[in-house]
Amino acid sequence: MLELARRRLGDDTALHVVNLNDRLPFADGAFDDVVASLVLHYLEDWGPTLAEMRRVLRPGGRLIASVNHPFVEHLAQNPRHNYFTTTSYTSEWTFNGKSFPMILWRRSLHAMTDALTSAGFRLTVIDEPQPDPAARELFPEDYQDLSPKLSFLCFVAEAPPSAASSDG
Repeated sequence: MLELARRRLGDDTALHVVNLNDRLPFADGAFDDVVASLVLHYLEDWGPTLAEMRRVLRPGGRLIASVNHPFVEHLAQNPRHNYFTTTSYTSEWTFNGKSFPMILWRRSLHAMTDALTSAGFRLTVIDEPQPDPAARELFPEDYQDLSPKLSFLCFVAEAPPSAASSDG
């Protein structure tokens, strides 16, 4: 993945490989936005990671995150299973002809929003996006498959402005 990013972005772009269970190698308030696209559902406990993302955001900064939709994953696992229980499941991912088992964690929408607010974020958007219409020509089969059903859940969560700042 890092090699692919390097080819796409060039040698002058700073890229980092980090363990999301560890402290991030950035200063407090270093970023306006943090994007976590299809990342969080690989973590059993969102708390420490969200706290770190919150730490590196400036006051008023945003976390923009997407995850597999929890209800879709609930139905795929076993619709009789307790939706409100956080559970792991394994999915096979194929890349360059090789198959990799990936462990993911399914949690309820409430567990997700609770983790975000417990980390100090204020939720500003919760969305169930559909494919961009421009994808119809580029990926016609995927577009047809994804358009009529739930697939992902997206959040925009804001790091509240600091108490020290005044709004006028």
